[in-house]
Amino acid sequence: MAVGKPVFRNPVDLGFDGEAVEDAWLSLVRGADRHEYGGAVALVARGGEIGLYRATGWAVREPEDQRSPMGVDTVFDLASLTKVTATTPSIMKLVAEGRIGLDQPVGEILTEFGTDGPKAGVTVKRLLTHSAGFRDWLPVFLQATGERAYIESFAQSQPESAPDTRVVYSDPSFITLGAVVQRVSGETLDDYAKRGVFDPLGMVDTMYTPPRSLRGRIAATETGNAFEAEKIPDRVPASGPWRDGLIRGDVHDGNAWYGFGGIAGHAGLFGTAIDLFRYGQMWLNGGVLDDVRVLPEALVVEAIVNHTRYDDVTDVRGYGWRLLPPPGSPEPTPDSGRGMSQRAFGHTGFTGTSLWMDPEYDLVVVLLTNRVHPTVTTHYLETRARFNQAIVAAIRE
Repeated sequence: MAVGKPVFRNPVDLGFDGEAVEDAWLSLVRGADRHEYGGAVALVARGGEIGLYRATGWAVREPEDQRSPMGVDTVFDLASLTKVTATTPSIMKLVAEGRIGLDQPVGEILTEFGTDGPKAGVTVKRLLTHSAGFRDWLPVFLQATGERAYIESFAQSQPESAPDTRVVYSDPSFITLGAVVQRVSGETLDDYAKRGVFDPLGMVDTMYTPPRSLRGRIAATETGNAFEAEKIPDRVPASGPWRDGLIRGDVHDGNAWYGFGGIAGHAGLFGTAIDLFRYGQMWLNGGVLDDVRVLPEALVVEAIVNHTRYDDVTDVRGYGWRLLPPPGSPEPTPDSGRGMSQRAFGHTGFTGTSLWMDPEYDLVVVLLTNRVHPTVTTHYLETRARFNQAIVAAIRE
C-alpha cells in the first residue's frame, strides 16, 4: 500500500515565528546538557508538514564505552504511549466492527473477571477513560505471569472504588483492554495492532519486542529496574531476579517485561518520532491518512471529547487520550499539554515520551526523550511543558 513521504518545510512557511521555534529547540538541547535525559528527538508539524525534526544528546550516555549519539531515527521505548498508539485504536476497531460494545461489561468478554456486583460497572468505555475503579499499579509479576494470571488477579481485587465516580490513571485498566483485544480478535495484541494500525499507516519502526538487529538504533533506558524494585523492597519477580544491567531494546516497564514478555496493553511498544507523527496526523484527519482509513471519523470525534466529568477536573479523559482541564484549574505537576487549546489531546510515557495533537492549529508535537537513562529523573517534566508551550506560542498565523 502506498505511503506518502513526509514533507519538510521552513517553520516560517507553516506560520511559526522561526526564532521562537529555534529557542524552543535550544531549551531541549540545554535539558540534555543538564542530564535531564540522555537525549531527545523533537518533531513539530502543522497541516501535515514538518517544520522541526531534530535530535540532541545521547541514545546511550552511560557506560561511556557504549556511548552513542541520538539520531532523528532513534527508536524509543514508548512506555505508556502504548496505551493510545496500540491498545486504544485496536479497541476502537473492534467497536467499529461491532465485535465489542463500549458500554459492554468487560466480564462478559473476559469471563474469568466476572460481572458480579460492582464488576458489572467495569465497562470497556470506563477502562478506556481510567474511570472503572481500578487502581493505578499492581505488580502481579511478583506472583505470576501471563494474561490469565493477571485477569484472575484483577478479578480478586478490582475494582477498588465504584466505577464511574473518579479518574485514576491505571495500568491495570489497559492491561485488561489488551487482553480484550486478544480474546476477541483471536490474534496477539502486537499482530492485531500491526495489521490494523501500524502497517496501513506506514509506521515501519513501530513494534513490540524489537529484534536484536535493531538494538543499535534504540535509546537506552534505565540501568536495571531500580526504580520499580525500590517500590517493592525485598521482593523479586516470579520469573527471575531483577534486571541490573543497561536496558536497551527490551521494555523498561516491569509488568510488561516480567509479566508479559514485552507485549502488553499498557506498555511494551517501541517506535520513532516520524511514525508517531503519522499516527497523530491520522487522528487530526479524522481517522484517515494518505487516503487510507484506519478508524471511523465518528469514533475519532467521540474519542477526543471529555467522558470524565467528575469533581476532580485535573485529569480529564477521552478514550485513552488525556485532555486539558478547564481554564484556571490547578496544575499539580508540569502539564505536558501546557499552552495548547482546549481541543488538544495527547499522552505521555514514563520513559520520557510525549505525543500531543491540537486541532485548533492542525498541530502535531512529538517529543521523545530517554529521561530514565541511566536513572529516573523528574526535572525534564518542566522542560517538556515549556517546550510544548513555546511551540504553541510561536504560532503567528
